Amino acid sequence: MSVLPMPFKKLHATIKELLENLEISEPTTFQTKSIPVIKSGANVFCTGPAELGKTTTLILTTMHKLKCEAVGTAPRAIILVENREKALAIYDTLTAYTRYNSLRVYLADEKIHIDLLKSEIFEGVDILIATPQSLNKLLLSNGVSTSSLMLFSIDDADFLSQRAAFSTLLSITPSITKCQFVLYAQKMTPKLQSLDSYFMEYAKIVSV
Repeated sequence: MSVLPMPFKKLHATIKELLENLEISEPTTFQTKSIPVIKSGANVFCTGPAELGKTTTLILTTMHKLKCEAVGTAPRAIILVENREKALAIYDTLTAYTRYNSLRVYLADEKIHIDLLKSEIFEGVDILIATPQSLNKLLLSNGVSTSSLMLFSIDDADFLSQRAAFSTLLSITPSITKCQFVLYAQKMTPKLQSLDSYFMEYAKIVSV
């Protein structure tokens, strides 16, 4: 195995092997700046234009946090996205990255009946992908446990400028404790910054 540059060099061995197989050898500027900060366990706002590798960073750091292996039955990572289309896209990408390890990825599809979602999640999930609406429904119906949650990421969090999405997020997060929160967005806005009064305490900002 060839030597990968920082910050890839410090990732889990399974991820390093995967990166080599995918012929991804050079981190983007965003990844060089953000991965070490996310790995530190701090709450982080990650901002920068599109095409900087933000979603790839989300996937790599989630896999690293969970040590690329299945544990227990309750989700240890949640990825929140704006809508079903984006949920399906990140599900496809994430399952390609986790194909050769035991991590269990589950999409809480809004078009599936809540009772079926609950029963399938109960069988065991490591990474749960959801929209604010679908996650809120699961929490209100006791369909998902947050007791084992280690990482809560929001991909393309710019959608939180919408009042409904922002309000739903604020109804979700009080039930989540002792968890790292990481938000990815194109730019910092006053609305996103206001989250440091709710669940983004002492958050660091990585901006490119």
